[in-house]
Amino acid sequence: MGTVSLLADEDLSPEAAEVFAEIRAARQTDYVNNFWRALAHDPALLRATWDRLKVVMAPGALDPLVKEMLYVAVSTANSCSYCVHSHTAAAKAKGMTDEMQAEMLAVVGMAAQTNALVTGLQVEVDDAFKA
Repeated sequence: MGTVSLLADEDLSPEAAEVFAEIRAARQTDYVNNFWRALAHDPALLRATWDRLKVVMAPGALDPLVKEMLYVAVSTANSCSYCVHSHTAAAKAKGMTDEMQAEMLAVVGMAAQTNALVTGLQVEVDDAFKA
């Protein structure tokens, strides 16, 4: 159960309604998901999050599929069920196959295991690895 209500379109402030219009235009859909509806209680946070997301998730040195897969990996590590679901759907829409998803999750699992071992053992970083 959420800690805030999900605002319906008729309950939006003018500032939040403007962001929702941008989301709909950018995604070419009338659907605005629950994450944005929850953030709409704070129109300034909604605006800042939408503006930053557009920049970070835009094509760049990493293609959009890789970015979505990274989002799933980090969301898995952070136990964000909502983000795992929404970004898995986005990654699949951008071409992620079942095989790609399985391999990505194997890497997430391996990294979680070795991270825990290195942390528990407090292994010193090799000089060769230091940036």
